[in-house]
Amino acid sequence: MAVDSVLKAAVDVARDAAVDVAEDEAAVGAHLSAHAEDDKLVTHLFACTLPGYRGWVWSVTLSRAPRTKVAQVCEAHLIPADDALLAPAWVPWAERIQPGDLEASMVLPRIEQDPRIVAGYETTGEDVVDELAIWELGLGRERVLGPQGRDLAADRWYRGSHGPTAASAIASTSPCSTCAFFVPLTGSFRTTFGACANEWSSSDGKVVSVDHGCGAHSETDVERQATQWPADDPVYVDDVSEPFDLTVPPEPEPEPEPEPEPEPEPEPEPEPEPEPAAEAQEAEASETPDAVVTEAHAASVPDADASDAVETPDASDAPAPDVSAETDVDADAEAVEAAGVDASDEPASDSESDGERTAE
Repeated sequence: MAVDSVLKAAVDVARDAAVDVAEDEAAVGAHLSAHAEDDKLVTHLFACTLPGYRGWVWSVTLSRAPRTKVAQVCEAHLIPADDALLAPAWVPWAERIQPGDLEASMVLPRIEQDPRIVAGYETTGEDVVDELAIWELGLGRERVLGPQGRDLAADRWYRGSHGPTAASAIASTSPCSTCAFFVPLTGSFRTTFGACANEWSSSDGKVVSVDHGCGAHSETDVERQATQWPADDPVYVDDVSEPFDLTVPPEPEPEPEPEPEPEPEPEPEPEPEPEPAAEAQEAEASETPDAVVTEAHAASVPDADASDAVETPDASDAPAPDVSAETDVDADAEAVEAAGVDASDEPASDSESDGERTAE
């Protein structure tokens, strides 16, 4: 359908109408599109800039009378577009509640046409169901579980956490049908389900399938293993009283800190010892002249008393000097000097022999 040209060009009229509805010019964004609703009836869409209204648009519908060129506003409101953020669809309370939502203080309304249950006196054609309904009628129950409710319950229990696909059932070595704590249900559920009566099982007091299983089976066993605890010393109990000191032992005195040891002083390096052969030669050379001079001097010089007596007499009493004696003394001194020179040039044995000859 063709869009009316007069109404299509009336964008400003449509924007003013959107601003009046939004009560804020900043809430109306750019013009998005214009499409024909009918002959001489066009809707303009403007973007919505309000926070929290992503994908919503302002819709303004314009129209005009035949043979007139003035656009009139029919309606203006905020509508969601295809990608708008919307609230979930309304669900009645009776349909909104889910299994497990019921608390102790809550009461569910009666469902008159519940497909899961049937009248207790109605004949269904199945012998088991009919017998159950007749027996339940004697107890005064107006309605009993019907075929649909029974099938839904069986399917839900079998696929639940107490069916054959549970983790404990897969790990178990024996099914519940062979366990002594399995109590089968009555009626048509007897062949498929029962109640668990083992307090050690995680399914205690719950309906389990016959092929369910757990680690608390009455007929399973495990291999006995040796204890991993260390063997304790045996404890003997007698009536002999033993004294027990409850006094607190005194705290030990702290040991004195050792005094720091003085650092040892470096020892002087020993002087290098001379070679034995050179030392012996030096010793012989130094001792030999002294011995020769000492012996020669002892032989040539008279006693000290005599020399003192000779040198200290008075000049008046002293006799005339003996020229021959002075000549002998000079000769002896020259001999001693000659002997010392010879001793320094010759070995020790030769010096000793020369000294002896000089002394003689």
